[in-house]
Amino acid sequence: MQHIKERRSVAYFSMEIGIDERIYTYSGGLGVLAGDTIRSAADLKVPMVAVTLLYRKGYFRQRLEADGWQKEEIASWAVEELLEEELPQTRVMVEGRIVHLRAWRYDVKGVDGYKVPIFFLDTDLPENSEWDRGLTQRLYGGDDHYRISQEVILGIGGIRMLRALGYKHISPFHLNEGHAALLTLELLDEAAKGAGREALIQEDVESVRNQCVFTTHTPVPAGHDRFPLALARKVLGDRDDFFGLEGVLYEGNTLNMTYLALGMSRYINGVAQKHGEVSRLMFAGYAIDAITNGVHASTWVAGPFQDIFDRYIPFWRQDNFSLRYALSIPREKLWDAHMQCKKHLMDFANRKTGAAMDENTLTIGFARRASAYKRGDLLFQDIERLKRISNHVGKIQIIYAGKAHPRDNKGKELIKRIFKARQELEHDIRVAYLENYNMTLGAMITSGVDIWLNTPEPPMEASGTSGMKAALNGVPNLSVLDGWWIEGHIEGLTGWSIGAPTLGKGENRDHSLDAPSLYDKLEHAIVPLFYHDRRRFMDIMAYSIAINGSFFNTHRMVQEYVLNAYFTR
Repeated sequence: MQHIKERRSVAYFSMEIGIDERIYTYSGGLGVLAGDTIRSAADLKVPMVAVTLLYRKGYFRQRLEADGWQKEEIASWAVEELLEEELPQTRVMVEGRIVHLRAWRYDVKGVDGYKVPIFFLDTDLPENSEWDRGLTQRLYGGDDHYRISQEVILGIGGIRMLRALGYKHISPFHLNEGHAALLTLELLDEAAKGAGREALIQEDVESVRNQCVFTTHTPVPAGHDRFPLALARKVLGDRDDFFGLEGVLYEGNTLNMTYLALGMSRYINGVAQKHGEVSRLMFAGYAIDAITNGVHASTWVAGPFQDIFDRYIPFWRQDNFSLRYALSIPREKLWDAHMQCKKHLMDFANRKTGAAMDENTLTIGFARRASAYKRGDLLFQDIERLKRISNHVGKIQIIYAGKAHPRDNKGKELIKRIFKARQELEHDIRVAYLENYNMTLGAMITSGVDIWLNTPEPPMEASGTSGMKAALNGVPNLSVLDGWWIEGHIEGLTGWSIGAPTLGKGENRDHSLDAPSLYDKLEHAIVPLFYHDRRRFMDIMAYSIAINGSFFNTHRMVQEYVLNAYFTR
């Protein structure tokens, strides 16, 4: 085992990881992306180890009331049945107290059997106080005090646990968002100790910078953790040697985890080409590259499509680029696979909601985190026009899913507005909102609808990955030109755009034109094509797989990290 540990060279740190539907340690896109990254690392035999927190009470289970108001329930899970406890323990200091940590292991097995271990850090030990035992109970729960304490566990505790487990020669450390940025403090302390010093000096920063890679994921301010200096001092202790280093504090009085990660990393990237551009504008002075996100193909391709890919593209699981040969698959085979997926979704939606969904009706899917900037209700801006399209051009029906953050009341109100629109449309258009969006439901919706709708307010969508999952299953995208879709969009070939492109940060873009553009595409392009030129619609399905499925996957993404970030200096 030790010789295997000696060969591990990449440590991937993420506040959330979605790796198994039964393990509730993810909230949405960031965690699911982390899981897909680890799966592809295992497929490609990248010498990686991953670190996250345990979250015994998960994120939350969503319950929707009759009017659409969201209620949250604890989502506990069977830790001991799904993970293996590791023997070594370690400890960190939080507010001057010793907090003991253990780790639980989950091995991700690649297509050829190579394993990447994930270590879930856990403070639920009898040696700890009740409050400290709760630090690894909930994902994104509590206040700033709770959050920064969690980030001490993840960053500092994560490094110490890796050392305790025998991983002595890791480099680089990949920070998947800024939550793990305090790992740089532990690396700084290691550098000082190695030089025979107790206090940090500026030269230690360069040593740490050479070891770190940082991926920033969002232009949304709420996605960047910031803690007042007084709170940081309270939790981390009297570390003037750390706080006094150039670049550690933002504006002299704030521990901004994004800026800490930016200043301590030799390679920084956004998660789509446009997001890289926006990030360079947001964080002027930093060299920020772009590696566009992807999804793990063999995880997100539905069973019926896996069967036809296995027949016509035998090595697609090992070589996702070979999906470009999807153009050679007989269109009737694609359509048959699609209808199997669609029928499965329709049956599920009807059983859960009684919506009377029809498998022969054009079905639009929208499943994202319920957040105001994602504009999930844009489709209902002109209810009467939507009715006319459905009644006179061709019938449509809509399936929604998505959770709002427990403290995001605007997101919760968005779900209520969708429920209200459903009532207004009940005699014209069937609408279903499927509760408790998770990986299983996401896979079912992205493979079972006919059109994937995405309506963020640009340039707020850093990347987006749901549309990539849809494309892998031959579902064309109808999306605002933001995130990955700027790169994946070929009008009328891989899908359709909504509204105008965005220049810079989008200050001069007229977002009010998006809804009319959306209706125009439905009325004049998509609905007529679906009902009156099915062969051409099937061609677009094939191009979605061949062009976008073959590129927007985590095999390609991880290879870019290997070439551009992990093993270069």
